[in-house]
Amino acid sequence: MTTTITGATGVNQITDDAITVAKLPAGSVLQVLEGTTATQVLTTSSSYVTTGLTLTITPSSASSKMLVSFSTPADATSGTTDTGGDFTIYRGSTDILSRGSDTYYSNINSINLAGYAAMSKLDSPNTASAVTYTVYFRARNGNTTMKSQHNNSQGTITAMEIQG
Repeated sequence: MTTTITGATGVNQITDDAITVAKLPAGSVLQVLEGTTATQVLTTSSSYVTTGLTLTITPSSASSKMLVSFSTPADATSGTTDTGGDFTIYRGSTDILSRGSDTYYSNINSINLAGYAAMSKLDSPNTASAVTYTVYFRARNGNTTMKSQHNNSQGTITAMEIQG
């Protein structure tokens, strides 16, 4: 028995036996890339420094969106209270989170507070050229030592291209 599917959407849209990006609906996942590192990075700087988590992805079109996320073991240590720092994601030289401060925070005196720092951002790079995403972090004040990939545990950055 033969099954016929008709209509303006669905299988009959792909009559040439090729599924292309142009034929996928908005919101479709086009590609997923991951970058990892297990090298611990320390900073006492109040200016952003790289965590070493980075990846480069080339969008299929300028209308694509990128869902960028990261997760990394982190630690904030200090001899005083008010310990903390923050993490952010850059596209090239542009901070795409612009979160401000205290994305990783502890108010415990003279104690290591280890955990995970994780964030995500839906970005519109507006280009079909390669873009590089990098995770940066900084200490809240000069008394704090921030660690990313704490104890050389693996951190991950992921970029997911979404059809615009």
